Parts: sequence; structure tokens; C-alpha cells
Amino acid sequence: MKLIFDLFKKKLPKEEIDPMKKFLIVGLGNIGAEYVNTRHNIGFKIVDFLAKKHNAEFSTVKLGALAEVKLKGRTLFLLKPNTYMNLSGKAVQYWMEKEKIAKENILVITDDLNLPFGTIRIKPKGSDGGHNGLKNIQLLLNTTDYPRFRFGISDDFKKGKQVDYVLGEWDEEEKEKLKERYEVSADAVESFALAGLGNTMSAFNGK
Repeated sequence: MKLIFDLFKKKLPKEEIDPMKKFLIVGLGNIGAEYVNTRHNIGFKIVDFLAKKHNAEFSTVKLGALAEVKLKGRTLFLLKPNTYMNLSGKAVQYWMEKEKIAKENILVITDDLNLPFGTIRIKPKGSDGGHNGLKNIQLLLNTTDYPRFRFGISDDFKKGKQVDYVLGEWDEEEKEKLKERYEVSADAVESFALAGLGNTMSAFNGK
């Protein structure tokens, strides 16, 4: 009887989350009021939308802001690095290691000049495509083999105006269309965690 009582007195270990059910969803962007509504910050906007959809709040943490979403037995860590775009890899590397998340379970959301506005392209790996955020992630992870979610911002700018365009704000027509694009993007992220990369690519690429 005493043995049973002693067993009840012992604290049960904290339940561990299965590493394969943990996902790191990284929205790339730049911190600061001047960047909030720029095309380059679409990654931030998509994870903001996803957090709001699930009533999750971001907390300031090491190297960024983090929100946690529970989704049908999965745990999604939504990360917005505060390192500025060019050093995004520091935050990605730190939180992957801290939460023991495999690289196939991370999804990096970024803008892409080579895709028409609002087009989604999800891939299991690839080059940085000249994107400084992806370039730094590749450098610190020492691989190009990690899933990424490219959101098209189009290349509708005059020669020599690329930086102004990327760091410029959406026009009124784009802002209106973004409302629906955020919903589709959030569905794609959820599909990545629930249905897997291959099924998500088939369902959402080009959508």
C-alpha cells in the first residue's frame, strides 16, 4: 500500500511532443514600422494571419517572435526572426536546435519576384534565387535541402528599381486581393503539417 502511495506522490514526467509532429513555420521579413506593409514582408504577414486564425499570440523570444499553434495533434511554431532579412538563418538554426525540429519539418515563407502576384510555389529544396534571407539560412544550415514556400510578388518594376519595388508597399488592388491569398496560404501551411509536403505541393502549387 505504501509503495502505491509513493508512486502517486512522484511527479509524472512532462509529456514530450513527438519530434515528427513538431513543425517550424518561418515567415521572413524585416522588423520596423517602415517595413510592415512592404512586399518583402509577406512571410511575416502570412504567419500573422495563421496565428490570428488560431487565436495564438506572439511572444518576444531569442532572435525573434514566436507563437505556438496546436493543430490535430501537431504543434506548429510560428517564427518571425528579428535579425533582419540578411541574418534570418541565425533564428532558424537556433529554434530548430532548441525544439529539435528536423529540417524536413521546417517551412520557410518568402517573397519571390519570379512568380506572378499571389502565386504559391512550395518546394522541398532549391537555390536561394538571390534572396538574402534564403541565402543566410542556406549558409548556416549548410544545405539547400529544406522546404520553402515562395509567394509571388511579380516583377512589375522598371530597370534599376528592384530594391524600391521589393521594399515598397502593396498597391490598393494588391491589398484587396491579398485577403483571399492569406487564407489560401494559411491552408497551404496547415496542409504541410497535416498532409505532408508532396500532397501540399500537388494541391497548392500554382493555385
